[in-house]
Amino acid sequence: MARWQPDTRGRLLHAAVELFAERGYDDTTAAQIADRANVTRTTLFRHFADKREILFQGQDELVDLAVKGVQDAAPGSTPLEILRAGILPLCTVHTEDRRQVRQRLAVIIPTSLELQERAAFKRSAITDALAGALAARLGDPHQASMLADAGVRAYYDGYATWIDSDESDALIDHVSAVLAKVESALVGLAFSTLAMART
Repeated sequence: MARWQPDTRGRLLHAAVELFAERGYDDTTAAQIADRANVTRTTLFRHFADKREILFQGQDELVDLAVKGVQDAAPGSTPLEILRAGILPLCTVHTEDRRQVRQRLAVIIPTSLELQERAAFKRSAITDALAGALAARLGDPHQASMLADAGVRAYYDGYATWIDSDESDALIDHVSAVLAKVESALVGLAFSTLAMART
């Protein structure tokens, strides 16, 4: 009989993080993770293709939030306002409990080339989806790509300062602060380019 528990995906995530920290990623099996989470191997593989994917289970949700944020931005919004509308919803996914998990992942991921490559793929997937949504909204693929790169970098930079913080502050505050700097830099670059074009 299957050992079903509520929030199976969350239990598997916590179990995987614990075991990867204890044994290392390469020396931990899917069966061990399932056992630690008190579920069957069949249940684990019903949710995830392999043990690696347990750590990256939020990718689809982040992609959907970014795209929807851009699509739902108010009519007449500037490109930077639309970018902000696509980035800030990503912050709603991460709770204080997830911050503690991500603090441990920040140590685990650098120990495995496989995990590093998967993390890079996740970042690229979010960037590509955001760029596509921005291009559809703005009608300028080049501008959309530039904005998406800057926005996702701001999200990850803000995320990094958040998980390193010991205070009970919100991720959105960290990301908003970095986004403000990015926006200021992009506006300054636009003015500089315009000034050079007029000389």
